[in-house]
Amino acid sequence: MLSVPELKSLLATPQKIVITTHHKPDGDAMGSSLGLYAYLIQKGHHVTVITPTDYPYFLHWLPNNSEVIIYTEQQEKSAQLVADAAMIFCLDFNSLSRINELGELVRASSALKLMIDHHLDPEDFDDYRHWSINACAAAQLVYDFIVNELEDGEFMNKDIATCLYTGIMTDSGSFRFPSANSTVYRIGADLIDLGAEHWKIHQLVYDNATENRLRFLGHCLSNKLEILPEYHTAIITVTSEELKSFNIQTGDTEGIVNYALSVNGIKLAAFIIERTDKVKLSLRSTGDFPANEICKKYFNGGGHRNAAGGFSDENLADTVTAFKALLPDYKTQLIQ
Repeated sequence: MLSVPELKSLLATPQKIVITTHHKPDGDAMGSSLGLYAYLIQKGHHVTVITPTDYPYFLHWLPNNSEVIIYTEQQEKSAQLVADAAMIFCLDFNSLSRINELGELVRASSALKLMIDHHLDPEDFDDYRHWSINACAAAQLVYDFIVNELEDGEFMNKDIATCLYTGIMTDSGSFRFPSANSTVYRIGADLIDLGAEHWKIHQLVYDNATENRLRFLGHCLSNKLEILPEYHTAIITVTSEELKSFNIQTGDTEGIVNYALSVNGIKLAAFIIERTDKVKLSLRSTGDFPANEICKKYFNGGGHRNAAGGFSDENLADTVTAFKALLPDYKTQLIQ
């Protein structure tokens, strides 16, 4: 592994750097990536953020968003940038499978690979790792990387603060999840002091829905929510036809699973959605219930204890049946 002094030495001279993050990036993925970008360009590096896919429209306001390259839209350019890079920062993911086809390009690259992440069980592809499962967000680790690891706190500015606050806010459930400890609040306060307009960021992310998205949410809650009281579990299922009928765009389904979890007495919530290639699952839980264990063991995925995701190659009906069939094995944990 690359040592911190070695990394500091490398970053002392301009480098060609690529920053990438996971498939269908969320607020933490884009906030941490663009926050790191805003730091590195101040140091004179040649930096490009490449995302494997598109990402929600309500994140397009982030500083330097116009500089982002989407791999699926510019594959040749992306491949060349990866091939030419001296360093590749991998943010908010710990397995190259999480960046789809881009992962094989990164794996084949001779560039140094640097992981900044907070997910369980990292794959051994990196040359440097700033990693902790106790961090509430990758953006928290980027803050720690700049301020404490590299001792470059004087380079923190409003753009960096805005991006990192967005990442921390979204991955901590607006600072309400257990992972949002006192350290996270102190970092948030520092970012506000640096210029992050916390009220405005919250408004741009959470109060920025299209009419279609709101009507789709209403449809999910009125017509698609199923409660399994004997297991303290709630399920919302959505077909690909329903996605089409509401003209659902990237990001429009984000957060819907949390409404199911908010039902009184619910300990496990599942949002199961039929996509063109696979059936995707998003799980949320409360307390010590291991949502990540279910995703890892049964649905080719993983994540955090209370927030995890996976997929199934079966059809929607069979996937829902399989999910319900495993609940008896977890009944004791669900009802305690």
